Amino acid sequence: MNHFPLEAIEKASIDELRGLQLKRLQATLAHAYANSPVYRAKFDAAGVHPSHCRELADLAKFPFTSKADLRDSYPFGLFAVPRERCVRIHASSGTTGKPTVVGYSRNDIETWAHVVARSIRAAGARPGEMVHVSYGYGLFTGGLGAHYGAERLGLTVVPFGGGQTERQVQLITDFRPDIIMVTPSYMLAIADEIERQGLDPRACSLRLGIFGAEPWTNDMRRAIEQRLGLDAVDIYGLSEVMGPGVASECVETKDGPTIWEDHFYPEVIDPQTGVPVADGEIGELVFTSLTKEALPIIRYRTRDLTRLLPGTARTMRRMEKITGRSDDMMIVRGVNVFPTQIEELICKRAELAPHYQCILTREGPLDCLTVAVEARPGLSHEDGAAQAAAERLAHEIKTYVGTSARIELRPSGGIERSLGKAKRVVDQRKP
Repeated sequence: MNHFPLEAIEKASIDELRGLQLKRLQATLAHAYANSPVYRAKFDAAGVHPSHCRELADLAKFPFTSKADLRDSYPFGLFAVPRERCVRIHASSGTTGKPTVVGYSRNDIETWAHVVARSIRAAGARPGEMVHVSYGYGLFTGGLGAHYGAERLGLTVVPFGGGQTERQVQLITDFRPDIIMVTPSYMLAIADEIERQGLDPRACSLRLGIFGAEPWTNDMRRAIEQRLGLDAVDIYGLSEVMGPGVASECVETKDGPTIWEDHFYPEVIDPQTGVPVADGEIGELVFTSLTKEALPIIRYRTRDLTRLLPGTARTMRRMEKITGRSDDMMIVRGVNVFPTQIEELICKRAELAPHYQCILTREGPLDCLTVAVEARPGLSHEDGAAQAAAERLAHEIKTYVGTSARIELRPSGGIERSLGKAKRVVDQRKP
């Protein structure tokens, strides 16, 4: 493969795109109802039938799917094909209960590779380049999802996975890859290790970073780009919907991930009422798969908070960069706080490194927030400039976020590095 041009559907008219979506949505609803006993029961209980979907707006009549539905039907109860027809099984970590299990038919794997290849192409990669994949391999969808898509595009793949940071840096130095696919928090850990080895991160071969699997801000983007001298682009996905490649930023605009609407139909709803809101209004992101066979997903509540925006680089709509999840939200003395609000303020202070954790404790009846943050490499956490930056950070959290926070300033390396998704909130409050 020596080229990967834009597909016609990426530049199609809105009417053509909506027509394709409706056709595929009707087929998906019929497939789920006919072949998944769980979906049939959910539709029947809600008094809806696939034949009731005559236009895209009719999707709002159908019931939501939640993570609880996948756990209640563990392991394979939600599948709409026999397990024997699945060529791959992935699952979540299951740290908060039973894992959510997803299955893929051979066609699903092909579709997934295709949308990831499209995502990597939109991010600015080209066939023949080398990509270092640091997403975790195994049951987590990140590593294999990125891997198959990169091979589909015609890239040379280094399938490293997570961990062994010192060796990651050695191979990046020796192999000179053009692209890295990794969580943004682990990219910072790699940059730290590059500097620990006495090398300049900006002098490394990487020109493009495709980052996902956790919320991250535009301030974090700027910090990574300045530190490593590369383009940082956001890729979005979740295993219940497919994996990475549900949406991806286009490098020419970097204005939020373009949703591949020919395969995934997005809605944004009011998280409290479940009622869809208009494009441009903030709410909870909901996805319906349009082409999945083994596990069609109908109106899946992602818990990600965002809004839908018009297309720019492509016809398809964009979603605003995910900067918070309803289940990551901290409520501190009646104030809603998202870790990314803290991150945004930390990234504005040159004396601080963007490694941080929000620690929740309780003193008597009151919740208390402590933000542990590192001084930047080369600056002592006891230095007056670092101490002044910490005091300023506390003031800005109070002013802009609306709650008091203690700042625990730590030396460089004082916060445990994540090998995958960063653990931003540590809740030490007793139930």
